[in-house]
Amino acid sequence: MTELPQPPNQPPTPSGYGHLPGPPQQGYGFPPQGENPYAQQPAYPPQPPTVPQQWPAPGGPGSGPGAAPKKKTVLLIAASVAAALVLGGVGYVAFSGDDKDPKPVAQEPTDAKPSASPSADKGDGNGDGGAQQADLNSGRKQGEDKVLWLKTTKIEGPGMGVDAAGQWVVGDTVVKSLWKNLTGYSVTDGKEKWTLPFPAQICSVAPQTTAEGRTVVMYRDGEGENTSCTQLRVVDLKTGKEVWSKEVPKEGLFDIFTSPTLSMIGDTVTVSRGGNASAFKISNGDKLFASPVGDGCNPDSYEAGNGKMIALVTCTDEDSTAEVHGIDPVTGAKGWAYRLPAKFKVTSIYSVNPTVIDIGNEQTKQRSIVVLGPDGKQTATLAGEGSFAVGCGDTGIFRSLATCPSAVVDANTLYLPTAAGTGKANEIVAFDLATGKDKWRVPAGGKRILTPLKAVNGQLIAYRKAEEEQGGEVLSIPAAGGTPTALLRHPSGPAAPIERTFTLPKLDYVDGRFFISSTHLRAQGQDEKLLMVFGK
Repeated sequence: MTELPQPPNQPPTPSGYGHLPGPPQQGYGFPPQGENPYAQQPAYPPQPPTVPQQWPAPGGPGSGPGAAPKKKTVLLIAASVAAALVLGGVGYVAFSGDDKDPKPVAQEPTDAKPSASPSADKGDGNGDGGAQQADLNSGRKQGEDKVLWLKTTKIEGPGMGVDAAGQWVVGDTVVKSLWKNLTGYSVTDGKEKWTLPFPAQICSVAPQTTAEGRTVVMYRDGEGENTSCTQLRVVDLKTGKEVWSKEVPKEGLFDIFTSPTLSMIGDTVTVSRGGNASAFKISNGDKLFASPVGDGCNPDSYEAGNGKMIALVTCTDEDSTAEVHGIDPVTGAKGWAYRLPAKFKVTSIYSVNPTVIDIGNEQTKQRSIVVLGPDGKQTATLAGEGSFAVGCGDTGIFRSLATCPSAVVDANTLYLPTAAGTGKANEIVAFDLATGKDKWRVPAGGKRILTPLKAVNGQLIAYRKAEEEQGGEVLSIPAAGGTPTALLRHPSGPAAPIERTFTLPKLDYVDGRFFISSTHLRAQGQDEKLLMVFGK
């Protein structure tokens, strides 16, 4: 087969089906026959408890400075072996949950015996209370830290359950969304500080906050099935007060508000949905710009991060060619353009600044993770051993992607967790964004799961998932690699199985406290875990 000429900043066009011409090329991989490269990762199954005596050496044999070069292995696409859990049209890798999920009896927490919040039939995290729950810190081993408090809720909702996607920590307040409410709790003891009800179901939340502690939330335009996610509201998370609300106007006849995604940068919030997008001022709701509609290459969605904004773009040519554009977040003007190889689409965004994207060709089942420079030119292609998540934000035809929550990027390194197989541990891999090569690996050890949380002060902060009889841990790993240091060791005893079985958890570590919350609830009138906080 004759290879097509390539633009100067593109990876080579794949040829053939299921294989590559010549030796494997960096960054491209293909799954074993019969696997679906675009399948979401399965939920991790319950694992037997493991109490490691010590951390394994980071990276194992053949890793770290001065190690002998490994046999180069292309990135493989991890196929799904179980149905993916889907929330709001976006696939997520879920931590395990099972029918043994403890359901603590509701009770207002105390300093001595942290336990669950009052039950709630309104979905606001509050209710009429209940019997005393066992002390979650009982059975705590030497060196283990504490459960500060736990909130549960008991609500009756629709058959598909209710969303609880939002979690924000602002100063001394942690805010949680649940169905039709936002509620702020004290980070120290879990006491409710405020509740803000919404007229209808909350259907989208921005993960970011402004410097003033504001965020943006969308809710449906009414009750029932035939409603749309069109209502936009800015909330002051410190006070629980609404700043302003408005309906997002349609940008054309076929503007469909099914599962919008929100992204914030400076005083701009973008609303991306179904092939259309628009942007507004967070301060007052004024419209800034909208994605153009017509011939040419038009943005489908916008995503912001670390002071920059990009757009995912589809061109109206025979192949529906995809591009990525650098965008001015105030005017919407294009700064640069990166054109993907023919038939490739963006399947995941790992970082906006620096720009790191996962691209794939569904027909040839090929994939690459590429790094783009400030001018939009490709600077590196990642290559390393292991199976990594794919499509963690891909919503299908209408590509309103959000940055992958399990990917962490600092100035020159991408940290990705490998997929975890049944009964097997995973590891975090650090990729050098300048060279595309993996720099080091830290294994979870035993049969545990490691998830990157954030990069701060030259350290990667990661979460080591709890086991049935072993609490989780918050770890600090030097950016240069090395042995992890435990910042928090969560207690064993009755707390561990509760921590272990949060549903599609939202994770954060702020000011020495670890926050874990469910992002979807069954809402069948039984007590369910909502938010759990650990600390010293």
